[in-house]
Amino acid sequence: MLNDKNIRLIARLDIKGPKLIKGVHLEGLRVIGDPQEHAIRYYNQGADEIIYMDIVASLYQRSISTDIVKSAANDIFVPLTVGGGIRSVDDVKNLLKAGADKIAINTAAVHNRELISEISRSFGSQCMVLSIEAKQKDKDSWEVYTDCGRESTGIDAVEWAKEGVELGAGEILVTSIDKEGTRQGMDNKLVKKITDCVNVPVISSGGYGEEKHMIDVVRSGTDAVAFADCLHFNRSTIPQLRDIAIKNNISVRTDFE
Repeated sequence: MLNDKNIRLIARLDIKGPKLIKGVHLEGLRVIGDPQEHAIRYYNQGADEIIYMDIVASLYQRSISTDIVKSAANDIFVPLTVGGGIRSVDDVKNLLKAGADKIAINTAAVHNRELISEISRSFGSQCMVLSIEAKQKDKDSWEVYTDCGRESTGIDAVEWAKEGVELGAGEILVTSIDKEGTRQGMDNKLVKKITDCVNVPVISSGGYGEEKHMIDVVRSGTDAVAFADCLHFNRSTIPQLRDIAIKNNISVRTDFE
């Protein structure tokens, strides 16, 4: 097998308030439709997990809607990760009560690193997903960005991943701003740099466009691949992605109804 662990195939839904949206490089956001309808479809297709990210929530100083999370949790029975504008343990508590399984935090974690530890201590490290939006600076370094890829931080993305795990993050969601929405492949070098230095699962997001891209990112050590563009625009389905994985000797879950 190409890998020695089951790679999770995750449907990622970026939302702006009640609307499912998609952009390129996290910009030029285009409304796709109702996120609930899409999420149910991906769940029924056999997605291993669903990610809901309100990618403009931090910009607008609000948290992802608990109503949206409640609606999703009523119809989706795989792990649900939610993120966007989460700034406190109380925010996390409310979202978990609404039905979320894991919480992804980017902007607030950068501004208040102790929040990672507080969430991990309060709800378990498996609940705390450190979301990293990264843009390449030079050949071997990437910078962390916040606020939907708008604000540079001067923080090295690989070092931030290591620190986040030390603080209590139980998973890393790494989104390549350079690759996001381009269909030109994932940032495999960044993924490998991070997977080589942390001992928690890593989800790779941004850039999937064709079969080879899944093979390459799995070789880079990822534990999961998040798909958005190819699902939203009906270029692929979860079963088709699973078939691609199996055909290429990538171990994936097959015991679903």
